[in-house]
Amino acid sequence: MFAGVGIIVVLVMVFGAFVFSGGSIGVILHALPVELTVIGGAAVGSTIAGNSGADLKALLGGFGKVFKGPKYNKKDFLDVIFLVSKLMKMLRTDGPVAVEPHIEDPKSSAIFSEYPKLLKDNTLIHLICDTLRLVVVSSGTLDPRAVEDVMDNSIKTHSHHSIAPANSLQTLADALPALGIVAAVLGVVKTMAAIDQPPAILGEMIGSALVGTFLGVLLAYGFIGPFANRARQVIEGDSAIYHVVKQIIIASLHGHPLPLVIEAARSSIAHSNQPAFADVFDGMRGR
Repeated sequence: MFAGVGIIVVLVMVFGAFVFSGGSIGVILHALPVELTVIGGAAVGSTIAGNSGADLKALLGGFGKVFKGPKYNKKDFLDVIFLVSKLMKMLRTDGPVAVEPHIEDPKSSAIFSEYPKLLKDNTLIHLICDTLRLVVVSSGTLDPRAVEDVMDNSIKTHSHHSIAPANSLQTLADALPALGIVAAVLGVVKTMAAIDQPPAILGEMIGSALVGTFLGVLLAYGFIGPFANRARQVIEGDSAIYHVVKQIIIASLHGHPLPLVIEAARSSIAHSNQPAFADVFDGMRGR
């Protein structure tokens, strides 16, 4: 929603001010198709050349994140706290044998099936199950700090890959002003080839060439750069759910009391999605 509003504000303010000051929008509209073809075509071509098929798919997904927003909300963070806490309680009270069927086949687990949205996140499920599988096979002899190191590495690897769309968008934003100059130079070359034309025609041709520079800068700083920043915000916001999983498992392995486990999990969540302590504690007591 906000991305769409931002686009409208940029277009209205930039072109509205231009027209209000006496500028002729016709010059820009006349040059727009050619300049956009040069800049857009070069941008698409260079992006294809510099990325794999998987990276390009992720890049398109990055655009989607800009308009869709975060995947997880406050309820989802509550659910992941309940899910992991329930598994850790089972591990503590009933032993590894009781937990093993749930982590070996989460899709058939009565516990995991209570949270269908979380079950769709393969990274989240693998983080939970693979970590608890380590605990189960070690018969409780693992050092919690060693488990934390393993989880940190897993989360770091995922973050490196998940943030790639935002980085690609930023790279594209950085390239657009230069591609705008390429379009402008081509326009100047065309103008110089018609140097014998009347000043009115030359002026229009030079104006059209300058539209290329204008578009490159506008696309970079008015659209793609902000898109990259928003995609990064969304990706980093959603990745907080993995840190919640880590905090619950590690705090539980250290043998901390339930209130401390809850607070360790809550402290990993941004304020916009952070549930109240009472909501978490009361919800866990009812489960």
